Amino acid sequence: MTVQVESRHDEQRELRAMLGELFARAEAAEPEALWKTLDELGLTRLTTPESEGGSGGTWHDAAVLLWAVGEHAVSLPIVENDLLASPLLAAAGMPSTPAVRTVALLDATGTAPAVAFARDAERIVAVRETGSGYAVADLERGDVDVTPGRDHAGEPSDRVVVPTTVSSDAWHAVDTAAVRALRYSGALARTVQIAGALDAITHLVVEHTTTRTQFGRPIARFQAVQFMAADIAAEAALARASAEAAIDAASRHGVSDDRTTFAIASAASVTGHAASLVARTAHQAFGAIGFTQEHSVHRYTTRALAWRSDFGSVRSWDDEVTARAVEAGRTGLWGLLTAT
Repeated sequence: MTVQVESRHDEQRELRAMLGELFARAEAAEPEALWKTLDELGLTRLTTPESEGGSGGTWHDAAVLLWAVGEHAVSLPIVENDLLASPLLAAAGMPSTPAVRTVALLDATGTAPAVAFARDAERIVAVRETGSGYAVADLERGDVDVTPGRDHAGEPSDRVVVPTTVSSDAWHAVDTAAVRALRYSGALARTVQIAGALDAITHLVVEHTTTRTQFGRPIARFQAVQFMAADIAAEAALARASAEAAIDAASRHGVSDDRTTFAIASAASVTGHAASLVARTAHQAFGAIGFTQEHSVHRYTTRALAWRSDFGSVRSWDDEVTARAVEAGRTGLWGLLTAT
């Protein structure tokens, strides 16, 4: 057992190093070329079962990839394709054929107002409510109407409308639990991405404040700036710890287990608040230069702020953590906190 664990950790260290080199080289590359490289490496469907053509990886493996995505501000539908679309198709008993996919949660009119990377996807996995639960359809992008849009970070976030002309045979029933798991899987992925982005911001702030001089000395020598850097580092560490705890819970118990959903809600709350504080403080440390397109810090701050609300507002995650704690009561609270 010890040998297996050490082997897994060695593989993840190798993956982390490889991704760092790959993403550092690929900053100026076209997204299509980077996606092709990741696909050839088996990383675009990292956690999809091998029986479905994936790599059969774990949440720990996914965390390595997601951290690197956040750390290098990579703009690709990795979460949507692997962690959202593939499990939904499996839950509906549908094959996960090789294709670039994203997921659209439709309202009663068949509209999803903000679908990540819809314009870039080859197929859209649409989810709609039915009288008895939910149904899923794996549709070609050409079968739906896509109106391009952007989120606050400038990432593709498109309006998708599924026409009523789509055949009823295209829809397959899916358990409500699978749709519920979609929200938690997405939120968990975003917590890791945010943690990676906050780590990158921390390094940028340290580099900037130790090299930029004012009044004849580095601004890092000023106590107020030291406090800023310390706050950023502390919040980044909290974000990382909460995300790692949630990943551990998902790996041990599955993403739908009550222990895991509480850990995910907690991590989403912690990383959401951390993103706000780190973004605000980092831009204070950088001053006006941090708001320019030429400087890279905005690529991380805007993404962290956008990611925190993708699968529920920070307030909604705060409320969920509070409700679970109140429900556990005085006698059950310690067990709730330590169960993961």
